[in-house]
Amino acid sequence: MSLIQVINPNTSQAMTETIGAAARAVAAPGTEILAVCPSQGVPSIEGHFDEAIAAIGVLEQVRLGKALGVSGHIIACFGDPGLLAARELASGPVIGIAEAAMHTATLVATRFSIVTTLPRTLVIARHLLQQYGFTHHCAALHAIDLPVLALEDGSGVAQEKVRQRCIQAKREDGSGAIVLGCGGMASLAQELSKELGLPVIDGVSAAVKMVESLVALGFGTSKHGDLDYPIEKPLSGAFQHLN
Repeated sequence: MSLIQVINPNTSQAMTETIGAAARAVAAPGTEILAVCPSQGVPSIEGHFDEAIAAIGVLEQVRLGKALGVSGHIIACFGDPGLLAARELASGPVIGIAEAAMHTATLVATRFSIVTTLPRTLVIARHLLQQYGFTHHCAALHAIDLPVLALEDGSGVAQEKVRQRCIQAKREDGSGAIVLGCGGMASLAQELSKELGLPVIDGVSAAVKMVESLVALGFGTSKHGDLDYPIEKPLSGAFQHLN
């Protein structure tokens, strides 16, 4: 029995439920999913400023998860905010959904496209492609030009725009796979994969299977080198609770 903590770094409970449902849909028997989000922070993450605030909430949730004895952690935002800092805090594996989706895409296709929300977040995706070494695997990036929370407004407009962008990506990019660039899109991947006839990859699902695999292999986050636990020092003010 393993317990995987899935952290939605924004404060949207509705999106946390969407993400949790996607994680549970692929979890193996014996894996329990704990889907959480911070009580304070930003309602959606759509830029560098939002990511900086959200990273503190991620670290808070990692500490809480460790206290509960979780086997591993997932950061369910496509910017992977606070990923390396979370790995310093954690003993078990920590996987970001952008990292997981990009890795998975390279295992099933030579080139992939990314479909995300606002155009300004394309820069963040490009930074991650460079950081993870996947720039040459990515054929194109597309934005639906709607905010993250449009995925939760019940209208279905954002979901249809994601669908249309995925169809466009298949037609124009020459990609063998499509990566969905937002945790709030997690529920769309399976249906789109069937409709388009190619892998449409949701990073939440991919991250769950990666954490399960690492736990089964007995691997946690390496504590040799820069991902060793943070150097003990007193934290002050609003950060005291992270000690």
